[in-house]
Amino acid sequence: MEIVLATKNRKKIEEIKKICDTIGTDFKIYTLDDFPQYQDIEEDGDTFEANAVKKAVYISKRTGMTALADDSGLEVDALNGAPGVFSARYAGESADDRANLEKLLREMKNIPPEKRRARFVCCIAMASGDEVRTFHGYVEGVIGTEPRGENGFGYDPVFYPEGHDRTFAEMSDSEKNALSHRGAALRELQKYLLEKTDTSGDIGDNS
Repeated sequence: MEIVLATKNRKKIEEIKKICDTIGTDFKIYTLDDFPQYQDIEEDGDTFEANAVKKAVYISKRTGMTALADDSGLEVDALNGAPGVFSARYAGESADDRANLEKLLREMKNIPPEKRRARFVCCIAMASGDEVRTFHGYVEGVIGTEPRGENGFGYDPVFYPEGHDRTFAEMSDSEKNALSHRGAALRELQKYLLEKTDTSGDIGDNS
């Protein structure tokens, strides 16, 4: 099955490819780097699903291929769900991971350990022709008080998944992917494709 990932985010692309390899999806993966005439699509929706669907539909229509788009982020209970859909630009439109992380820690400076609950959320949208499907993944955890670990990206250095004493950034790729919100959403996608193939045998056939 040929798919195009509707993103130019190298870290996200690498992670999705690693997860797909691990769970055994039979994907030949293209990215927007293979279609330089198309740029990243603005994420102006008010939900992760709205952003993912917008990106997948746009790229599928332009390329004629099955497109996958991911929108994901961090929701912190004590911040009323922030940064949420603004996770990638929490500290401003041009902010990098470090600036976003520093702002999060400033906002949570006086929040006690028992009130630092948070979750990573991921929505993956698949658009193929007129069909659009969405798949969701979640991982609960808590926010630490300082960054730990060098792996991963985004808020990984301060996120402790539930039941673990290491942050995502302290885990190996395989450890994180087995627990992560993105891994969970991709496994839901894989389950759907296997069921669809069993009944029709023609999902996403672009050959």
